[in-house]
Amino acid sequence: MPDFESNYIDAPLQLTGAHDSEDDTISTQPETVEVPAVEGDDVSIDMPAANSDWVRRDPTYRLSKLGPANQKVISVTPNGTLEEVVGILLLKNFSQLPVMTNEREVKGVITWASIGSRLALSRPPGSWARDFMEPHHEIRSTFSIFDAIPVVVHHQYVLVRGDDNRITGIITASDLSGQFRLLAEPFLLLGEIENLLRGLIADRFSASDLTDVRDPSDSARQIHGPDDLAFGEYQRLLEKPDRWKQFGLAIDRVSFCRDLDNIRRIRNDVMHFDPEGVLQVELDSLRDFKTFLGQVQSIISPRR
Repeated sequence: MPDFESNYIDAPLQLTGAHDSEDDTISTQPETVEVPAVEGDDVSIDMPAANSDWVRRDPTYRLSKLGPANQKVISVTPNGTLEEVVGILLLKNFSQLPVMTNEREVKGVITWASIGSRLALSRPPGSWARDFMEPHHEIRSTFSIFDAIPVVVHHQYVLVRGDDNRITGIITASDLSGQFRLLAEPFLLLGEIENLLRGLIADRFSASDLTDVRDPSDSARQIHGPDDLAFGEYQRLLEKPDRWKQFGLAIDRVSFCRDLDNIRRIRNDVMHFDPEGVLQVELDSLRDFKTFLGQVQSIISPRR
């Protein structure tokens, strides 16, 4: 049974009671973990059970988590007409259409390329869907999203087969690009924000100014420029009224530093791979703050 965290967020969840055991005594013996054998070795290692306070999470970002992998697949039967196929492709703006007899049995897939190539070979009009299909490509829903990338890149799609052997969805190149935007955008926005901050700070503060806000517990660290500061140290620098005046922005210092602290908190969650991910309101905050800093950089000329 798959971990519930590996499934799509809107997938049904069934709760069952724990089975009673004849012996309720909790064993204090270490849990034995079998390590895959290396050639020439026959080894198993006794390891203590994991800390019960730690919630073990599936580290793999599986296809089963993606929305398109959990949406009913529109298909056509082998006896469908070419007119029916073309109508679906055009009306739904699809690039491919599976040919299926039921939700578990796939006969092939029809694409615009498969239609065009067969018509170019003078396939007679009124042909059936089976005459225009080609072999399909599929992958298990338990596989990593990264396992699907080469298949999707090469074929522009992949059908997803679930644990119950049903075709549960289809992943296209467009779906992958959208998903990677969701995964990568917070990192890219944070990188832009930090680079914009560094540029504004570098033009207004000396290395000595920056050294003054270095974490006291890390006094051995050399500070030569803003690249050597941690994000929290940017905040510590700009919270000081005299440094804020030196920063030279004619806006409220408290409001700016409050927004900067919010960005710092979001950054910590992102960089520590918070399993809950980035909320839409947090993503909007990153976008807004990046846009604001970009406007400041374009308006204020560097002080030399």
